[in-house]
Amino acid sequence: MRVVKVRPLRLLWTGFIVLILSGCSFIPNESKNISNPNTEAQQVDKQQKTFRTNEEPLELTFYAHYNSYTMPQWGADPSSKWIQDTMNIHIKAISSDGNAKLKLQKMITSKQLPDLVWGDRDYDLQRMREEGLFVPLDEYIEKYPNLKKWAGDKVLDLLRAPDGKIYYFPNYYTSNPYGNAGYVINKKIYRLLGSPPLETTDDLYSYLKKVKERYPDVVPFETGQAKDGHGIDQLFSAFKEENYSFTRLYAVPKGNQITSIYQDPAFRESAIFVAKLMREGLMPGEAMIQTEDQVSEKLTNGKVAVYASANPMIHVMPADAEQRKLNPEDGYMFIDPIYKKGLDRSKIFPGTYNILGWNVAAITTSAKNPEAIFAMLDWMTGPEGSAVQMWGPPGPDGYWNGFGPDGITPLFTPKYSSDRAGLAKIQSISGDMIWVGNTDYLDQTKSNYERSLPEEERNWATYWQQKVTWKSQGDATPFINVQPALNTEEGQIMRVVKEIWLDAREEALFGQSDEEVLAILDEAHKASMEAGFQKYLDYITARWQDNLKVLNDE
Repeated sequence: MRVVKVRPLRLLWTGFIVLILSGCSFIPNESKNISNPNTEAQQVDKQQKTFRTNEEPLELTFYAHYNSYTMPQWGADPSSKWIQDTMNIHIKAISSDGNAKLKLQKMITSKQLPDLVWGDRDYDLQRMREEGLFVPLDEYIEKYPNLKKWAGDKVLDLLRAPDGKIYYFPNYYTSNPYGNAGYVINKKIYRLLGSPPLETTDDLYSYLKKVKERYPDVVPFETGQAKDGHGIDQLFSAFKEENYSFTRLYAVPKGNQITSIYQDPAFRESAIFVAKLMREGLMPGEAMIQTEDQVSEKLTNGKVAVYASANPMIHVMPADAEQRKLNPEDGYMFIDPIYKKGLDRSKIFPGTYNILGWNVAAITTSAKNPEAIFAMLDWMTGPEGSAVQMWGPPGPDGYWNGFGPDGITPLFTPKYSSDRAGLAKIQSISGDMIWVGNTDYLDQTKSNYERSLPEEERNWATYWQQKVTWKSQGDATPFINVQPALNTEEGQIMRVVKEIWLDAREEALFGQSDEEVLAILDEAHKASMEAGFQKYLDYITARWQDNLKVLNDE
């Protein structure tokens, strides 16, 4: 029996909208490309200042609290250049230097904070909030139109800190299901193998064995970066109805309590299944250490039969385009979620979403003009800002040119359909600078337009989102913001539990028998309980119940 080792810590505005900007040097311009004057924006107070171009530049520093994120050069791509030139906004990135925790600690200690911090809603940002390093946003939320309008009361209430104030501006918040998690298959390989049933875990296993036998140079089941749970979490979801893949909590709900993941029958069964795939060479042996570039290369070269991930779109969309250049009938396609025979497929969720979305932006107390920064973010999350970032600068030579009668829907030009490669190039860069994405606006807008096009002209990603992924994501909103801060007793327990989890997951992946896999999970459960796991479980259970009260208007 292996001993689980604990390693060191791993570390639009629309129309002619106007805004109150008293005491604020950032005054957005009036976009001459927005064509309709008859919008609700005309109803704003006559005393509010109108858009003006290039009046008093807004200069700010931006820090992304991620080890691997590198902000593209501001002003180098069409979208940010338009914002820079038209709005006179200049953003300087501060790099994490590959060690976000250390970088953030140094900035806090030296009292040299960036103006804007972007990161997960986790204990690092929570600690900054508790230490009074973030500016409360409530006053600005009431003053500017977009966040309040598009996010709604429930999102805003979930963002409130214990003191009742809001310090975070959410990214990709929504009121509708969204997400890209799921399974993608190589159409050519599937076709040549006779297009067999590919629904249950038994079907999947049988298919992967055929792929290995027929195509020895192809990866039967590609996980992507399994160290982050990609591929593995999707397979976990196949063994349990209404499973929200709570590997990130190291726990699962059971009745009114949240309990140890190691004792969950579905998780144990999925761990056995995954280890069998690894032992039989049906998934990459380097799954835990491979890079995104390596995964992308395999997909682009058609050397993957089945790919499961939290977001296959990133690598598969360009790979699909490359494969279809060789043969229009080839490429990749999504399939409905894999499930264990006997379960209800409609209740299988290979990924989740929550109405708060992904991460958040916070304005620090070092910012000289926090209201101006909020005004910028509020514009970015509104129709005009969203459209500029997602589809490039407006104009007759661009991909969109103004808005329709509702003042919200972009008027897409013929170039939108005829130059997909050019649009994808813009989005490949600008997408990394959407820090306050408005999911409802972006998804509804592009979906409505795509539905008006012939199927062969539709965007690949949008097509599969509508057909498969959006309807197969589970609503995990009740489980957001449940983890404790690291400077608490529960937080210290969580830190140890996380290390046990990371080691156990990797060791179980390479288990040489079903018995060894289960023994690893049992050891991990025991070690976690000895570290105070139950106190952590009780804490996140209570926070979960608090979220339910907010969501149920209790």
